[in-house]
Amino acid sequence: MPWWGICLIIFSVIIIFAIIHYIGKNKHPFRRACISIACGGLTLLAVNLSGAFTGVYLPVSLLSILVSLIGGIPGVTLMLGLNLFF
Repeated sequence: MPWWGICLIIFSVIIIFAIIHYIGKNKHPFRRACISIACGGLTLLAVNLSGAFTGVYLPVSLLSILVSLIGGIPGVTLMLGLNLFF
């Protein structure tokens, strides 16, 4: 996938999250959207950094990054659950 396609996906996710937060009557929808995306990315990073101690890690690929950014903490938890069973 070209880099502009990835940037377009991330930009679209930010806009969609901002619309969801706007409908939810939040005061700062763009800030909340960026915070929820950052929480997902930081959760994926935390899982991989703690993998040396726990033995649990998630492979970093385009799919896992997009799932963590779009799904946030529940997305990373879902990937950990799927990693446990498969």
